[in-house]
Amino acid sequence: MYKILRKFALQNLARTTTLQGLCLMSDYIVSARKYRPDSFETLIGQDNIAQTLKNSIIRGKLAHAYLFCGPRGVGKTTTARIFAKAINCSNPSPEMDPCGECESCRSFQEGRSYCIHELDAASNNGVDDIKALMDQVQIPPQIGKYSVYIIDEVHMLSSQAFNAFLKTLEEPPAHAIFILATTEKHKILPTILSRCQTYDFNRISIPDIVRNLRSIAVKENITIDDESLHIIARKADGAMRDALTIFDQTVAFCGTDVKYEDVLHNLNVLDFEHGFKITEQMLANDYASALLEFDSILSKGFNALYFVSSLSDHFRNLVVAKNAALDALLELPDSLKKKYKEQADKCSLQFLYNALAITAQCEAGYKESINPRLHIEFTLMKLCFLSGGEVALNAVQSVPAAPRQAAPARQAAPAKQAAPVEKAVAAAGPVADTPESRTVSKASAETPAPQKETTPSTAESPVLTATEPTPVQVNDAGQTETQANAEEQPAPAPAARRRKATKTASSLSLDAINEEGERKEVSASGITLSDKMPEDLAIYESWKKIPEQYVSRPRLYTTLSSTKTTVKNKESYKLLEFYVQNSSQKAWVEQELLRELESKIQKDLGSSRVRLAVEVIPQEKVEKRIYMPEDKAKAMISGNEEIGNLVKDFGLDVK
Repeated sequence: MYKILRKFALQNLARTTTLQGLCLMSDYIVSARKYRPDSFETLIGQDNIAQTLKNSIIRGKLAHAYLFCGPRGVGKTTTARIFAKAINCSNPSPEMDPCGECESCRSFQEGRSYCIHELDAASNNGVDDIKALMDQVQIPPQIGKYSVYIIDEVHMLSSQAFNAFLKTLEEPPAHAIFILATTEKHKILPTILSRCQTYDFNRISIPDIVRNLRSIAVKENITIDDESLHIIARKADGAMRDALTIFDQTVAFCGTDVKYEDVLHNLNVLDFEHGFKITEQMLANDYASALLEFDSILSKGFNALYFVSSLSDHFRNLVVAKNAALDALLELPDSLKKKYKEQADKCSLQFLYNALAITAQCEAGYKESINPRLHIEFTLMKLCFLSGGEVALNAVQSVPAAPRQAAPARQAAPAKQAAPVEKAVAAAGPVADTPESRTVSKASAETPAPQKETTPSTAESPVLTATEPTPVQVNDAGQTETQANAEEQPAPAPAARRRKATKTASSLSLDAINEEGERKEVSASGITLSDKMPEDLAIYESWKKIPEQYVSRPRLYTTLSSTKTTVKNKESYKLLEFYVQNSSQKAWVEQELLRELESKIQKDLGSSRVRLAVEVIPQEKVEKRIYMPEDKAKAMISGNEEIGNLVKDFGLDVK
């Protein structure tokens, strides 16, 4: 008997506990619904729209149709409900907020209002649904002044439904007001748009989301730090509804005491500390530790492309942190702002610029890479070599091979075999500032000679000239005479020294910008060009430098070196025209290369008043080129009588 009673008691206890749990579940309301704004004052991040709607109510200038468009979760439907309640409220506040106590407000809150109607266009998108709506519009409101029809997701209506709705939307009854809400404005017919007052809702900023979440956490007695709130706000991507949903999810996982580490784990978000750690490893040229850190991140289940994107965001934040004027762009808690500023002080602007360019290139080429992991690892190695200078990198485009340095004179070479100074320097290109080069420069300065006309292929490599070839003499000590006399002779004048070689690095690099500090200023926003009109000769000389920057691309180098150029005077700028062989080349240059070439010319001249244009060579000016072997043979025979006689005598077949 005891066992039976005990079993019965346990069953009753279990049933009671289940009922209590069901009651508790029924009382729970998600934060997105519980804390949904019910007045214009409580709207978040849409102050301009709220003020406009309130003014229209106060002045009695209500339109018959409104269109609320914007991203998800920013308050479109909520604003429509507040607006509908306000225009029918019997006792609105001085700020035109609904009172919530009159019959119209209470009936809407209880879901029994006959003045405010909500229609989901996603499930009622046919012509029949619109016809039923048109019949309902003719019925005047029972309570209040207006019958308000809120049509959500209006872009889901079919074209036939839109057309059936046009006439009613343009000339509705005096008591009818339509409020259309959509996330995809571009899908709505222009004829519908022209009949509505359009309000574009903005994404809610991270500080506004954090502020609202903090107030909700206080009301719910939840302990959470600012770093966790910022993580939730960034994850929401400007949507308040998404932020509240993520907040509820986090609380369900962590409880009332929310920790930063638990938030990262629950939301699968990469910690900021990884960015700080990898950047420190890059500054120390420790590529091994960077690769191990990347492997550790992958082992935690993070996507590789997401890692690169996070790294780009980290470099962007460092760039922003280097300038105090850009502090507003760093939407982070104060503790993280301090860390970013400390690390930004350790990084040069050039390093951050090149790092951003490399990560951007990595993201662009990730999907096309056969081995994505190797692609990212190679990117990390390049980043680790940026600050140490172990590898010469160009962040924007490929840099042509560096000119060869002048080889020192061989000590055992006889005087008769020594090359002339002029030929040696010309073959070596730009030389280093050595005692040998100083001696040669002095000889050149003392006996000037007329310079040869430069060609496009040598425009960027100035050549030192001498009047007479000077053989290199070797003394008994095994040193050349120029080496021996270098210590006795005074240093040459700065004017006689080798001219500084024209830079071949990308015109977008910070080194190139700093070298032209006299004409350009580097600011946080970029490069400032002067409005001075350049001379025609300067434009021609600047163009001669262009081909050398594309030595690594032989076809493009040949095309730019051999092209004809013309400078034309326009009203407000100089136009440099160059010519290509056909229309296909022109189309490719205009699409892929013209802007780049124009930017290089402008930066080299330090002026924004120069433009580039590409044209096709007229057919009458195109030289006929010989490609086929038969044509080449015929050309040789016609141009040389002896070859022609030889072909006839031996009966050779030129085909």
